[in-house]
Amino acid sequence: MALNVTDATFEEVVLNSKVPVIVDFWAVWCGPCRMVGPIVEEIGKEYEGKAVVVKVDVDNNPGTASQFGIRNIPTILYFKDGKIVDKQDGAEPKQVLVTKLEAQL
Repeated sequence: MALNVTDATFEEVVLNSKVPVIVDFWAVWCGPCRMVGPIVEEIGKEYEGKAVVVKVDVDNNPGTASQFGIRNIPTILYFKDGKIVDKQDGAEPKQVLVTKLEAQL
């Protein structure tokens, strides 16, 4: 399951995580985001305990989106030890996202 994080909780949940984190930057009005959303949720369930999967609504959390230079959505950032280690712009099949996550485990 993917957690919803906000500007206020991003540092605690993502940057301070002891395990790799996938961050899905999305918005309600974004068609490709609606395609990626269920995939992100599945990955969250499958990797529970091994990785943290979170979603950031860019409309409600512009500070975090701006901090990481998010200009297009969906954008997925991969964090390890509080640092960005990979990035995926646009909608991609589940296997692409899983392969990038597996590289961080």
